[in-house]
Amino acid sequence: MPLPSRPTTATPSRASDPDASLLVWMNGELIPPEQANVNVFDHGVLYGDGVFEGIRVYNGRVFKLATHLRRLYASAAAIRLEIPCEVQELAQAVRETVAANERENGYIRLCVTRGVGALGINPFTCEKSTVFIIFAGISMYPAEVYEKGLSLIIAKTLRTDPRALSPQIKSMNYLNNIMAKIEAIDAGVLEAVMLNGQGNVAECTADNLFIVAQSNNQPTVITPPLSAGGLEGVTRNTVMQLARDAGIGVEETDIDVEKLYHADEVFMTGTGAEVVPVTRVDDRSIGDGAPGPVTVQLAKAFRELVAFNAPED
Repeated sequence: MPLPSRPTTATPSRASDPDASLLVWMNGELIPPEQANVNVFDHGVLYGDGVFEGIRVYNGRVFKLATHLRRLYASAAAIRLEIPCEVQELAQAVRETVAANERENGYIRLCVTRGVGALGINPFTCEKSTVFIIFAGISMYPAEVYEKGLSLIIAKTLRTDPRALSPQIKSMNYLNNIMAKIEAIDAGVLEAVMLNGQGNVAECTADNLFIVAQSNNQPTVITPPLSAGGLEGVTRNTVMQLARDAGIGVEETDIDVEKLYHADEVFMTGTGAEVVPVTRVDDRSIGDGAPGPVTVQLAKAFRELVAFNAPED
């Protein structure tokens, strides 16, 4: 069953669209990116001390803005980082940034750093956090990946133990994921699966992972529980609800390597990636080596949702 054509939802980058006007919202001002400078003493630069959200805009609508902001403020609270504006003020700043850049579709990167402070990891030397919002294009994977599927490897780099750092904190420090991403690049693929200390799937380097299993000719979509070490992705939750709405079973349970290898279908979800079919893991084909019917159905349902009425709550 062929995967439906993937609509273009991300706008061109500045490099491919030199006439595009790009403005960055920074601490209350809309300024060109070359003026949006972060101080070298900012603890976000020095130590990765900060939080962020990646948010999509579809046809001028900011997808799940309220949900993303709730997660941002929860992440900030977890690391005792004070965001210097109320939720509604920040929501308005996001909308102003989108409007100022005059683009209907694209990707928002909303960042809050700890701010400028003394050298040393004491966060309380920083008097005020830094907030900036970027709105630009993004292309996570080539178009053919959505039609033919993606190959993954299982990384040797383990996902950070949830007891060390909660995966629900969307921190600016992505070094753990970056090391697994380097493994993927070295192996000639675009993504890697990260396991936890128990040998079960946590997530991919930038996306959540799902498998599809058949039971009595009925498909069930399965994804690791949050306790396995993955982020509670906004697209993850949206796709789970789309599956339930379609009468497809949904489970959150541990996925070990053998379950992953022998799954009928595998797919990833993420804000930038949307819904991506996976057709190979390590040296093993998944199913018949083509995007499976449940993956195709959920990808189509997601695209229809964001194309026609992307919810902002």
